[in-house]
Amino acid sequence: MSLVETVRNTFVPIHREGWPFIAAFAGVTLILGLFSTFLFWVGLILTGWCTYFFRDPERVTPVDDRLVISPADGVVSSIGPAVPPRELGLGLDEMTRISVFMNVFSCHVNRSPVRGKITRIEHRPGKFLNAELDKASSENERNGLVIDSPNGIVGVVQVAGLVARRIVCFVETNSNIGTGERIGLIRFGSRLDVYLPRQAKPRVAVGQTSVGGETVIAEFGGNAAAPLVRIS
Repeated sequence: MSLVETVRNTFVPIHREGWPFIAAFAGVTLILGLFSTFLFWVGLILTGWCTYFFRDPERVTPVDDRLVISPADGVVSSIGPAVPPRELGLGLDEMTRISVFMNVFSCHVNRSPVRGKITRIEHRPGKFLNAELDKASSENERNGLVIDSPNGIVGVVQVAGLVARRIVCFVETNSNIGTGERIGLIRFGSRLDVYLPRQAKPRVAVGQTSVGGETVIAEFGGNAAAPLVRIS
């Protein structure tokens, strides 16, 4: 392996959405450095954090229509029945909702949990409550996608959080999406809700750390019960 390949494999790519913010942090840091060495180092640390926040690593995604893959890096914050947001047009019946909470140190590039056709995209303004709260799903600003997958209709909702003030969606209505492909990004700290048909079996537990584009969070057609876990 050449030196160039080694360097390329060591450093994680930065998503293009992050460069304006990184440049702004760096510019302010240079200005602060003219007045205070201490403030310069504080700004440098914050610039490093901003760069880290917008990382966009490649992921190894299982290719199997039976599997539902985590849409984000973070901690599984809730699993259970819930009525999807009204704007998605999925009716008033409960679906299985799996939520993944992202803190300000998580990778915030969001990915599709299944493959299929995007039939609907709806943005709703709202509050900026702590995304770990259950009511954040219905009261916070959010952007929802409806995907017609091989196993039925799946809803994916990007939910803004306490610090997040901008939801970015990369995809368009009537486009096809593959499992693990990038669908958007949220700045800074947030949550992803996945609404699945009730026959989907969860394969994660509350409190478990998931990796976007890699971790299997549910399965269609599986006979096994939800996994038992322990914290060790």
